[in-house]
Amino acid sequence: MKLVIQIPCYNEEVTLPQTMRDLPRSLPGVDEIEYLVVDDGSTDRTAEVARELGVHHVIHLRRNCGLAHAFLVGLESALQAGADIIVNTDADNQYWGKDVGRLIQPILDGQADIVVGDRGVAALEHFSPLKRLLQRLGSWVVERAAGIPVPDATSGFRAYTREAALRLTVLSDYTYTLETLIQAGMRRLAVVFVPVRTNPQTRRSRLIRSLPSFLAIQAVTILRFYIMYRPLRVFTMIGGVFITAGVALGVRFLYYLMQGSGTGKVQSLILAAILSIVGFQTCLIGLIADLVRLNRKMVEETLYRVRRTDLEASAKDDLEK
Repeated sequence: MKLVIQIPCYNEEVTLPQTMRDLPRSLPGVDEIEYLVVDDGSTDRTAEVARELGVHHVIHLRRNCGLAHAFLVGLESALQAGADIIVNTDADNQYWGKDVGRLIQPILDGQADIVVGDRGVAALEHFSPLKRLLQRLGSWVVERAAGIPVPDATSGFRAYTREAALRLTVLSDYTYTLETLIQAGMRRLAVVFVPVRTNPQTRRSRLIRSLPSFLAIQAVTILRFYIMYRPLRVFTMIGGVFITAGVALGVRFLYYLMQGSGTGKVQSLILAAILSIVGFQTCLIGLIADLVRLNRKMVEETLYRVRRTDLEASAKDDLEK
């Protein structure tokens, strides 16, 4: 059993040594542990520091591509390195490295495909009361979209089985945390949350420049991927609202017509017809979007099989050498 711990980094030459120092060198049930750093176009000595610390794999991106891209590059590189389990942690030393064992235990026990470290965001001291409330609200919304219990949606301390990593795709340019949870829920992957400890904050978050922008980005991300995976439900609900309003106005017109005063309510009839047409068109859009979803599902399955075949071929070549 091989464990690869990946760390996406951007200008982390100061905090990376602290993060690496706390990571485990051996764990029960794991035969081999390797470390992988993805240097996301850093302008400092992050890559050099990683090599000095003995990191097994250092991936240097020429420009800063963002956390989501760095995470995906790390995931693919860890798979190429032969990982059976992949742990992702942050380079700012937010999480206790000693909790890696706790994080991977449900996978070793065969109970989970993905394990997420639950920080207990409602009690984190360095979070403001407003931020705690927003974190809980965001987790609740993701829980509704993913269809699984989600106590801490934005935690980056996660463990993935090889199979789960092969099936995940990241389309967002911002962050992977929400998207991968929604994907996991839609694909019926077993997701387990375990309580983990955190260290004192070393610096301000680079993802959260301001609460309004953070809220806007998170809301758009959740809405985007909910529509992507549940288009028929979303468009049917929207279309149903228009159709209901149209039917209500139509009934109102018929009522006044039966009372003998319908000639003055023609505007209601016109508006009822418009709302009903818009509603039916919206439902048709939902049907088309659902067909696109099914097509994307087949593409994702093809991508999964291609990835798996490539990795198996690469492993076979390594054995022959």
